[in-house]
Amino acid sequence: MDIALLNLDGFLFILRWLHLFFGVTWIGHLYYFNFVQGAFFAETDASTKSNAIQKLVPRALWWFRWGAMFTMLTGVLYLAIRGHRDGAAIFATSWGVAILTGAILGLLMWANVWFVIWPNQQIVIASATQAAKGGAAIPEAAAAGARAGVASRTNTLFSIPMLFFMGAASHLPIMINPEVSLPRLAIVLGVIILALEINALKGKTGPMTTIRGVITCGFVLTGVLYGVMELLTK
Repeated sequence: MDIALLNLDGFLFILRWLHLFFGVTWIGHLYYFNFVQGAFFAETDASTKSNAIQKLVPRALWWFRWGAMFTMLTGVLYLAIRGHRDGAAIFATSWGVAILTGAILGLLMWANVWFVIWPNQQIVIASATQAAKGGAAIPEAAAAGARAGVASRTNTLFSIPMLFFMGAASHLPIMINPEVSLPRLAIVLGVIILALEINALKGKTGPMTTIRGVITCGFVLTGVLYGVMELLTK
């Protein structure tokens, strides 16, 4: 008897399913931090905020960072298997160009979680815990919180085109001229995305400071990346 899941296509389906499950967990917490928790912290009293930083934030960050980790692992494994099965040429197709654009954004988001947001939030949590116990707050905590905030806003920015291109890979075919130089497309997209990532590491939130601002910037970035893709693949 043929069982649909007990073959390579079935395994790839399981990977996609898990990728979606972990992705919802990750991005759901990302939006919670940016759309809900941040606004609440700005309005609540210092005692409530301190309590939440010590007890609520660490729990939410656990699901947040491990959701990111397993989203990345299942996605990379899926792409590696598809590339091995179908050949590297699959990534020069409409599917490949869109999925790799989304994947690059996702990988940067994962790196921001593990190497920027989480380390800086650990300082913020440790500072709040020390202060609550009668000790001195950690002097670097404010700067660490601000840097984590910029990286988190950048991840929210990236998440909008990331989801667009992940969906577009299978549901929005783009006419790709095989004679067009795809490295040129990669360079232009790379410069735009890298500039925004550098800002996440060194800059400020700017127009992404407000919820409306980051959502608007996310849709604008999606339009720019898609426009560049349409323009440079014809």
